[in-house]
Amino acid sequence: MAPLTQYLEVNMDTVKGITPEDEREHIISLYGHVKGVEREIELIKTNHLKHLDDKITHVHEDVEKLGGKIDTIYWVVLSTVGAVGLIFIETLLGMMS
Repeated sequence: MAPLTQYLEVNMDTVKGITPEDEREHIISLYGHVKGVEREIELIKTNHLKHLDDKITHVHEDVEKLGGKIDTIYWVVLSTVGAVGLIFIETLLGMMS
């Protein structure tokens, strides 16, 4: 257990101004750090990722709405080109008669 104590003494700062002095206190200190990290991870999962999911859903809905508008514009342009083509063919047939 001595190498663990040396590692902790070198790599651990004080916790709320209290320096752990023996293995038990180091283990308790590490447990507190792990619990703090677990709380932070839970906060990220429940709060921050939820906000990102909401934003992605909103963007996805906007893209779907935009897709409907693009389809409408596509059909208007296609119909116009078709009408101009028919008028052109009618004009050519009228010249031939």
